[in-house]
Amino acid sequence: MSSLLHQGRATYAFFERNWNLTKRYWAWEIVWLVYNVVNSLSIIYLGAGVSLITNTQINTPYLILYVLIGTSVWSYLSVTFEGVTDLITIERWEGTIEHTFMAPISRFTHLVGSCWYAVVHGMLFTFLQLLVVSVFFKLDLSHANYLTAVFMLAIGSVSFIGFGIAASILPLLYTERGSQMSYIVRAILLLVSGVYAPISVLPNWMQIMAYGSPATYVLDGLRAALLHNQVIWSPQIWGDTWPLIVTGVVSVPLGIYIFRLAEMYAKRTGKLKRNG
Repeated sequence: MSSLLHQGRATYAFFERNWNLTKRYWAWEIVWLVYNVVNSLSIIYLGAGVSLITNTQINTPYLILYVLIGTSVWSYLSVTFEGVTDLITIERWEGTIEHTFMAPISRFTHLVGSCWYAVVHGMLFTFLQLLVVSVFFKLDLSHANYLTAVFMLAIGSVSFIGFGIAASILPLLYTERGSQMSYIVRAILLLVSGVYAPISVLPNWMQIMAYGSPATYVLDGLRAALLHNQVIWSPQIWGDTWPLIVTGVVSVPLGIYIFRLAEMYAKRTGKLKRNG
């Protein structure tokens, strides 16, 4: 019991440390919030203008909400990824990562504490984005099932954590360009996960990749919940839930294992020294 309590306090310590880092770099938080809001508005206004561009009658409110869900999940995924990879980058820049690795805590405690902060940070960030965007558009949420939406996002967050941990080895091994290299992972997920359009419009080989992305199932579940009032125990939601459970169970331990291998390699080759 005392061991579990100790691990819990250590996990919260990393959560609190990351919160202090966020407060330290608060100006960047505003920059990225503005960027994500403007990017979302650009995509949503494009959806709102499709009927004018194509000179056809479409269900514009439905399309706006469809695209808004995609941009929101994409923002959440981006912030969660950055919450993991950027913390490694900051420690590399400030020369503190060796001290973190020498601390008497497990790598699981270190990474889980950082990842859960990234999840909370991402949810708050996405909520603020939705709040701002809702000022510009009148959203029809009469058919929304919020409980199912929260459930899908919570289940999907576990899988996002696993992918984020695996991607964080890039800034660990490559100080100058590692953070930018992690954008490749996010860009691939953006392309194949049906963020802005159904995956059925993709080439067959991309559709196969889409089934390996947790974002695909989170988007399907959220759209079913918010657009069609699907309950948690419905077959459609369960069809998106079980792949997320499997992905989370596999990706988190695998991500930690890969990170541990990268850590040992970095220590052995002297890649943890501060550059710049």
